[in-house]
Amino acid sequence: MIFNSVAFFAFIAVFLPLYFNLKGKARLILCLVGSYFFYGWWDWRFLSLVLTSTLIDYFVGLELDKSEDAKKRKRLLILSMVVNLGFLAFFKYFNFFIGSFMDMLTGFGMESSFHTLKIILPVGISFYTFQSMSYTIDVYYKKIKVERDFIRFSTFISFFPQLVAGPIVRAADFLPQFQKDREFNWDRTIAGTGQILWGFFKKVAVADSLAPFVDQCFMAPDTFSSMHLLIGVIFWSFQIYCDFSGYSDIAIGLARVLGYDFPDNFKTPYVSKNFSDFWARWHISLSSWLRDYLYIPLGGSRGGSFGSYFFILLFMVLAVVVTGWWWLIGVFVALIAYAWYYMRQGEKNKIKMYTYMNNMVTMLLGGLWHGASYTYIFWGFLHGGYLIIQRLAGPIWNKMLDAIRTPLFIQNALAIAMVYFATCLAWIYFRAPNFEIASDVITGIASLEGFNFGSVINKFIVLKGVIVIVILQLVELLNLRSPLYKVTIKNPYFRVVSFAILLWLIAFFGTFGSNSFIYFQF
Repeated sequence: MIFNSVAFFAFIAVFLPLYFNLKGKARLILCLVGSYFFYGWWDWRFLSLVLTSTLIDYFVGLELDKSEDAKKRKRLLILSMVVNLGFLAFFKYFNFFIGSFMDMLTGFGMESSFHTLKIILPVGISFYTFQSMSYTIDVYYKKIKVERDFIRFSTFISFFPQLVAGPIVRAADFLPQFQKDREFNWDRTIAGTGQILWGFFKKVAVADSLAPFVDQCFMAPDTFSSMHLLIGVIFWSFQIYCDFSGYSDIAIGLARVLGYDFPDNFKTPYVSKNFSDFWARWHISLSSWLRDYLYIPLGGSRGGSFGSYFFILLFMVLAVVVTGWWWLIGVFVALIAYAWYYMRQGEKNKIKMYTYMNNMVTMLLGGLWHGASYTYIFWGFLHGGYLIIQRLAGPIWNKMLDAIRTPLFIQNALAIAMVYFATCLAWIYFRAPNFEIASDVITGIASLEGFNFGSVINKFIVLKGVIVIVILQLVELLNLRSPLYKVTIKNPYFRVVSFAILLWLIAFFGTFGSNSFIYFQF
């Protein structure tokens, strides 16, 4: 079931009155049954995956709480990770790994007889898997108390507003909120409704309106002018942002109406001044998850581990085999030799190199998390490279600007423009179905052939897209200065006017076809 569908509005019309008329355990059971119904609407067979992950991690948590034996606790944690990552690996990556292995054998001149399977990817498996794993890991490290109530724990894993596309809510933040009933609160309902409407504006008025133009650009880039493709890439950057942040806004708003608080998942990422700032603003629940459960365990900025070396070497091998560019071996050998020499110059240099490696591994696996495709991995590679370049060149760049006494607002504008440009370059690989299409888009833009607005097709769609993007940016910049939901609660006149305007904008600019959210595929 998706938020922008008739089925969802019928579901929520039945669910809400029942929810606020029930108390205690009955309300939790309603949330659990409603969440399973919400997920099962898409394909009831995959409810077994959610239930299995829930059962395994619930009982693993209980056993972890009972035991003080270090070896037993580690075995229990491994069991949880094997089950959760095993489901994820099979449904999302089995065909990808088999295909990659066959490509590797072919690259070495060997024949293979392996076969891929026709596997349906369960909606949202990456989200609820990470959410469930974070609970087990936190219990293992005794950061949180174990949850003994099975209904409460099951509801935490499957809570329908954020089940299929996040945000990834931590047990430490969410489970305590189930301790008492949430009464109907008019202020929370107003604030939540405003955020839901804003999420629908992002989805149906911005993302779905831009989608047709973006689709045609990435379907046959060689048939369009340079200006047309450039606009397509810019539109794509706002399409994916509004599609995903729109879902997050609806999920956060629904939770607020029901009495629960979810953390923000996006904070105007396209005004970021560096890439660390970008990842502190984009998909915050995932970036913080990767930081806490991957980057820091790998060593973070303090040191290295075997995991970093393994993933870097694996990436190098795959890069050579998949591309067929055997000359890359020489490049990688030279990089390894330089890294070895650099690290021998002192402990400070060694820690810096570990930090670069951990940044790269985290972003490579972040790219792989998004999908079983080398374009996603390359997207992660680019962002890993951006973070490394930022650490290397950032101080030099800042000193140069200070030396020529560049005004602060110009420094900020240049930084935002550079980060946005680099982000859009990476987004091309995220959207393109393969490297050939991505290369065609980049080559087409760089050629500057037809770099004028007269060469653009579907000028009405472009005009509509520009208008909704401008509205989006204006509202988000205003929200940075003063959270609009607070004004909505305090001022009834502003509330009526703003809700009416949002409904009109959705109706006037919206594209209605129950288009699925992009991040459902992840």
